[in-house]
Amino acid sequence: MADSEERRVGGLRIRIDRGLCVGFADCIEAAPEAFRLDGEGVVVFTQPETVDRGRLLAACEACPVDALTVWDETGAEVVPAPRGGGGPGPDGEESGPGGA
Repeated sequence: MADSEERRVGGLRIRIDRGLCVGFADCIEAAPEAFRLDGEGVVVFTQPETVDRGRLLAACEACPVDALTVWDETGAEVVPAPRGGGGPGPDGEESGPGGA
């Protein structure tokens, strides 16, 4: 099987990186209609088109090793969430706009 698998679902392009997936199955817990583990313990698509967009994005975001990548209709990567800018920095202080 290929190192990655892609599907287009409702304007989203979703990629499973089989080399990164370690089978935690958090995505399956969030959207069991969309994903399952194969015989190697790696996630594969089932019927992601049957899951609403918000739940599908949440399922992809749930992956702790970022084995699922999602791009929106414009080609912008939306999962994993962009890093940096805003939120607490390594010292717990706010960074980015409005931060110190």
